[in-house]
Amino acid sequence: MAERTPVTQTTIYDDDWTDHHAVGLEHARVAFVDVDMCEASNERSVFTECTFTNVRFNCSTQTDVAFLNCTFVGCNFFDATFTRCKLVGSAFDRCTFELLKVQEGDWSFVALPGARLGTAEFTGVRMREADLTGARCEGGVFRDVDLSGAALQKADLTRCDLRGSDLSGLDPLTTELRQAIITADQATTIAVALGLDVRAA
Repeated sequence: MAERTPVTQTTIYDDDWTDHHAVGLEHARVAFVDVDMCEASNERSVFTECTFTNVRFNCSTQTDVAFLNCTFVGCNFFDATFTRCKLVGSAFDRCTFELLKVQEGDWSFVALPGARLGTAEFTGVRMREADLTGARCEGGVFRDVDLSGAALQKADLTRCDLRGSDLSGLDPLTTELRQAIITADQATTIAVALGLDVRAA
């Protein structure tokens, strides 16, 4: 189960938010269960210590939305788009992320252990100290992502596009990096992590 599960006070169950356009919602300690948010759009809303169980975010757009210390269990994010969103301290358990697009925003301290992110795209996102332990990111995109302090042990970054991302905390001995796409500067960072003495020619 996801860690840091909030204690909720009210429940929204089996509701239909399909195609719903919301602006400026505020929910705190609310449990959303079996809610359909497919193709919904949400702007400038704030969800604090909420839980989302079996919620369908398919093809939805979240813009400037904050999900603070929230927990997502069994949720579907197929082709969902998060733009400039803040998910600090949130945790994901048994969720699906096919074709998820995350553009900018702050996902620091997010827990995504074992998540399958191979078709997801993260661009310009802050993911400081995120838990990506054992994450399956084969072929995924993490461009210009701040991964400083992130837990990447046993993560699979095979063929992952990592250009411009902070890899200073990555241990190449515990993370799979075959055919990952990186820049020359990042290659130097990884070489130093391996204990190599990198010098100018």
